[in-house]
Amino acid sequence: MPRSRSRSRASLALALGAALTAPLALTSSASATGQYTVTALKFTVEAGGRTCTIDADLYRPTGVDREHTAPAVLATNGFGGSKSDGSTDAIGKAFAARGYVGLVYSGLGFGRSGCLISLDDPRIDGVAASRLVDFLAGARTADDGTKADYVTRNGEGDPRVGMIGGSYGGAVQMATAAVDHRVDALVPLITWNDLAYSLDLNNALGAADVPGAFKWQWANGFYLIGESQPLTEPNLDPSRINSLACLHFVTDACDTVRTLNSGSYPAARTGPLLRYARSVSPVSYLRHVQAPTLLVQGQADSLFNLNEATATYNTLKAQGTPTKLIWQSWGHSGGLTDPATGELYLAQGNLETSYVGRRILAWFDRYLQHRKGVDTGPAFAYYRDWIADPNNTYATASRVPALSQNLYLSGDGKLVDNRKKVARGSREYRNWLVPTSHSESSLAGIVGLPDPAPYDTAGTYLGWTSEPLTRTVEVVGAPRATLKVVSPKTERVQNSGNAADKLVLFAKLYDVAPDGTKTLVHRLVAPVRVPDVTKRFTVTLPGIVHRYEAGHRLQFVVAASDDAYFGNKGVKPVTVTSAPGDTGVLRLPVVGD
Repeated sequence: MPRSRSRSRASLALALGAALTAPLALTSSASATGQYTVTALKFTVEAGGRTCTIDADLYRPTGVDREHTAPAVLATNGFGGSKSDGSTDAIGKAFAARGYVGLVYSGLGFGRSGCLISLDDPRIDGVAASRLVDFLAGARTADDGTKADYVTRNGEGDPRVGMIGGSYGGAVQMATAAVDHRVDALVPLITWNDLAYSLDLNNALGAADVPGAFKWQWANGFYLIGESQPLTEPNLDPSRINSLACLHFVTDACDTVRTLNSGSYPAARTGPLLRYARSVSPVSYLRHVQAPTLLVQGQADSLFNLNEATATYNTLKAQGTPTKLIWQSWGHSGGLTDPATGELYLAQGNLETSYVGRRILAWFDRYLQHRKGVDTGPAFAYYRDWIADPNNTYATASRVPALSQNLYLSGDGKLVDNRKKVARGSREYRNWLVPTSHSESSLAGIVGLPDPAPYDTAGTYLGWTSEPLTRTVEVVGAPRATLKVVSPKTERVQNSGNAADKLVLFAKLYDVAPDGTKTLVHRLVAPVRVPDVTKRFTVTLPGIVHRYEAGHRLQFVVAASDDAYFGNKGVKPVTVTSAPGDTGVLRLPVVGD
């Protein structure tokens, strides 16, 4: 059985995407540490049509000078953090202690840095970070005249520099590499591929232009954190002020959140705003990213699920950018385990003793130290929470497993392994005007509230359950379900021109123990706004790594609502009909078959 995991959310830093926690470091302008010095610097840059200051700390290893140069590591904070939060500070310390020059800075709009919060827009955040690469190249000085002439160079004006960081500090790496090809290596952790997918999910395959179900808890939590920045870090810098209607974000970001909160999605208004969310996301500019990229994504992550990193990985690999993919245990939804389990926990300095840490060090050895014989590991690796030995928790493969096993939705509520076993039958559910299913309280850990176990209310969902398994089944990847539903009320209004009139449903997978206890794996669900209820559609569920033990049953559920998301407009009854030659199909990526 999988080892027990805490359901509490991680600390604020983790939930904001800066999960590499460490004690807060307070340093003077140039304080000696024994292994390195830390110098506080300011940089005045032009970004997004504004002049603003970037607040940074420079970590210089002892003995590094013009005659004894070292590669550099550039990093910034997760959303809501700063250069001084535990996670970002830990990066500077960890890599300076290992001989790298570190430049750690507060992202635009955070900490003591100026300018508006612009969601890691390559045209703004990427350009600002590029100015810091200029500093590492020795091509510009800090505002006080400090010059870095001791960073190893690939050529004139081209420093050897890598980037690492989580979530908001992960996407900015790809934004920077897209506009500045001097960046030599990237390690983005638990970050996004497409914010339009992240915050307004539609898991219907091929329905990228149809708005999904608004992830209101996560999105509004981040929005409030952004708008409250001067309260958490007093700063009257005018470059950080937009307007009374949109204090600290760029206008398009505020407009996007307000439109999604309205629950009304007319094409004329929704399309441009979703295009904006996509335009500031890696999905729109990955074609420009050439830097070798080690992607690390968390299994416990309802904000940026495994599908996001997989999409980035597939794009980079297809275009020839060197890339590898790791699915670790922890993400925005928790799962950060004790280092004794073998997971990366930078606060404990366990880079050399954790699997992910060793992979990161090898990545930088290969692409920053230019040690060509270094093995950077397999193409794909994933954490298994059912393995007790911390030295054996990761399995590896040459690729993400393919869909390999079909199960069929029978009319009697069974999930069967052969079409011939499908019973004819129809079943109906209907939504209420309030949510009747619960997967998670996305911000529970941040505000210190308990999170009830997942549940579905009778009559508002349909479930299909397998027979008890005769052997263990390991699912590694994103399952897919092909469905056909009947909803006459939806059919009458779905072409109104407002996507809010289309049917919304939520697909998910449970593990049902012999005693009836149900586990929603990592509390992940697949929201869908059905493009056209008159046609069959395919749902891609969030990627998981889960072992179904012998004797357990697998249950596939389609629910009418979920209280972490916006759902249906009005009551829309739904019928699902099954017959041996015409029924829904659930496809699983099973390993070890």
